[in-house]
Amino acid sequence: MSEPTNQKKANARLGLILASVAAVFFLGFMAKMILLGK
Repeated sequence: MSEPTNQKKANARLGLILASVAAVFFLGFMAKMILLGK
């Protein structure tokens, strides 16, 4: 914890990765509902 800037960068990167994964799952779920819902 000697360099808070590196920690902030790591936290931002982790947040972006988690958001990307969540978005991919959400888009896949929506595509499944649209394609298979009819």
